[in-house]
Amino acid sequence: MTRNKMITEIAHRTSLKRDQADEAVSTMLDIICETLAAGEKVQITGFGTFEVRERGERNGRNPYSGESIVIPASRYPAFVPGKVFRAKIKGNNDTDNNNNNE
Repeated sequence: MTRNKMITEIAHRTSLKRDQADEAVSTMLDIICETLAAGEKVQITGFGTFEVRERGERNGRNPYSGESIVIPASRYPAFVPGKVFRAKIKGNNDTDNNNNNE
């Protein structure tokens, strides 16, 4: 699903006009990005957690020359799906009686 399709679907399912749904989606994404950039997690109960992880400096190889190189440390965004979200993807909508050992 594209961003435009998402906005159209939100407008269709709610009483919002398309431009209002667009503003809501944009605002939500901006808040998530700003929060992650500040080093904080974003937890959406029933959906999942967005967080920033750090990857340490490591050695690698240039694929063209085979030369050994140092890959610098970096930060990257990560998403950990919540229990309800995982259950819906698996096709199990009954999360109250779900006894997964994950």
